Amino acid sequence: MTGAGGLRAALALTAGLLLPLLTPRDAAAQPAATATQAALSGDKTRTTFRIEMTAGVTAEIYTLANPYRVIVDLPDVSFRLPDGTGQAGAGLVQTFRYGLFAEKKARIVLDTTGPVRIEKAAMTAASADKGIIFTFDMVTTAPESFGLGTGADRASEAPPPAPEGGPDKIKPKHAGKPIIMIDPGHGGIDGGAVSASNILEKNVVLAVGTELAKQLTATGRYDVRLTRSSDVFISLDQRLNLSTQNDVDLFISLHADSLADTNGASGIRGATVYTLSERASDEHARRMAEKENASDAVAGLSVANSQADDAVKNILFDLMKRETANFSTDFSNVLIRQLKRTTLLSRVPQRAAAFKVLKQTHSPSVLVELGYLSHPEDEKLLNAPAWHKQTANAIATAIETYFSKRTAGPSAP
Repeated sequence: MTGAGGLRAALALTAGLLLPLLTPRDAAAQPAATATQAALSGDKTRTTFRIEMTAGVTAEIYTLANPYRVIVDLPDVSFRLPDGTGQAGAGLVQTFRYGLFAEKKARIVLDTTGPVRIEKAAMTAASADKGIIFTFDMVTTAPESFGLGTGADRASEAPPPAPEGGPDKIKPKHAGKPIIMIDPGHGGIDGGAVSASNILEKNVVLAVGTELAKQLTATGRYDVRLTRSSDVFISLDQRLNLSTQNDVDLFISLHADSLADTNGASGIRGATVYTLSERASDEHARRMAEKENASDAVAGLSVANSQADDAVKNILFDLMKRETANFSTDFSNVLIRQLKRTTLLSRVPQRAAAFKVLKQTHSPSVLVELGYLSHPEDEKLLNAPAWHKQTANAIATAIETYFSKRTAGPSAP
């Protein structure tokens, strides 16, 4: 297959489809490509995915079940797509998302309506030799022939976090300083919740998390670490491992939810603090945990071989130290008291559920839903830098109060 400008492409079959597109120069010298447009077309029998990029790269395509997805891995591709791209499906695709999956590795994940197979794929030169057009066709197939997908034998774990732009490296403890790990949820290909005006949860929580780290570091009293400091995907297991390996004294996961506009959901707003519990405190908390625990699947990780990990209800919660659980509750109480001074709280501001990221046996941990991107007033606040600073200050003050109580000596008789 030959395109304008001497572009050459070869097609080979691996676990999925591998399409390398080489320029006349050595492939290693290629600049990073940028994706500028992406779209779906077709019907429930055959659907075509098309993406325009500024340069040729190697695209690997494969499929996964539970749920049904098509995964496209692209090395070192940045995305400059119009807001809202991928939120509306077509034909065999419900939605698709894109973003950084690991260092110099981008990914596109398409959620399909059922089992599909990739019938053909191609990269061709765009008109006027302006980049390339990458397309592939999806057609329906029977569940029995699909099995677990062409990527079923892949490892279920995400690649190691990037040393730069991703989580902090493991560092030795600073004597006398509590280690605080701030965990901005989602990231990279996993954008999290999306507001009506396309504000992404991953950006909101990274902004608040970065501000919180800045304020805590400025006090000189804490050793502050982030699970991610840039727009990169970090799996749930990686977040837990970072907390364990850094031997943290407090773990705070930041999120900002969005609810479907049903049964008055658009009227729900305010911050909520969650702690870990085998049994959810209510149905809302259960659904929230279920959604957050699915973030690895959202990023295109295979879950077929990790059923036990994903069935959080089966976690042996008795392994969690009672002392750690009590400390988590203590910090939740302190945080709620501080947040309500400056931030609107939800109707039930303290809840509990089986969040995988809170499965910390060594450290007190909370998950903070900062607000609801589905509520217009919360949306404005969550996107405002002044509110980020105010909320970060409230959390920082709660941390100061919490550790002051824990490190205080016994009262004089």
